[in-house]
This record gives sequence, C-alpha cells and structure tokens, in this order.
Amino acid sequence: MTAHRSVLGLILALLLMPPALAEPRIGVQLEVSFLLGYVEGAPCSFYRNGSWHDSRAAQAHLREKYLYLVARNMINTTDDFIDLVATESSLTGQPYEVKCADGVTVSSSRWLHNELLRYRTLQ
Repeated sequence: MTAHRSVLGLILALLLMPPALAEPRIGVQLEVSFLLGYVEGAPCSFYRNGSWHDSRAAQAHLREKYLYLVARNMINTTDDFIDLVATESSLTGQPYEVKCADGVTVSSSRWLHNELLRYRTLQ
C-alpha cells in the first residue's frame, strides 16, 4: 500500500510541476536580440497606447514583454516576436507605430519585418 501511495504521489507531483521553459532556438534569440538593439539604437519615436516614447523606453518595453512570453513558451520564431510582442498593445489592441527622421509614421510590424529581411540578406 505504501508503494502505491508513493507512485500516486509522484504522479501527482509531476502533473502539478510547471512546464519546463523552452528557450527559443539560438537563431531566433540572435534575431530578436538584433531587433531589440535596432529599436534601441534607432533615432525614432515609438507610439504606444496614446503616447510617444524614445527608443530606449520602447526597447525596454519590448524586452520585458518578450521575456514574459518566452517564460510562457509562446515565442518560437522571430515572426512570433514581431507579431506577439512588437505589433500591438496586449492590453488595448492598439497598434504600435514608429516615426523616424523622415516624419513618416509606419506600423512597428512593417518597420521590424523590413529590418528583419535586411538583416537576413546580410547573413
């Protein structure tokens, strides 16, 4: 009877354990790190939830959101990063926008996808 309880206890403990974190593949991590660095170094303003932010604040926000989703195993590709982290507010659904020196406002999704394509052609 004691062995039976031990087995049941072990099964219950395994079922209640949090899932193991699966870090994104190294290639995804490198591309996301590149994009985060690109955001931080860009001489642009970033629109989020009704206000404009500088590049450092935008990068910090995206990094925090990225780490939150990685901890929940929701980021498998660099496109996941762009689509789930850097496209719109999770709270309001409002799209993120970027305005650089030319004064043209574009969606952050398009801006980052374009930069990702440029990065990949250089690799």
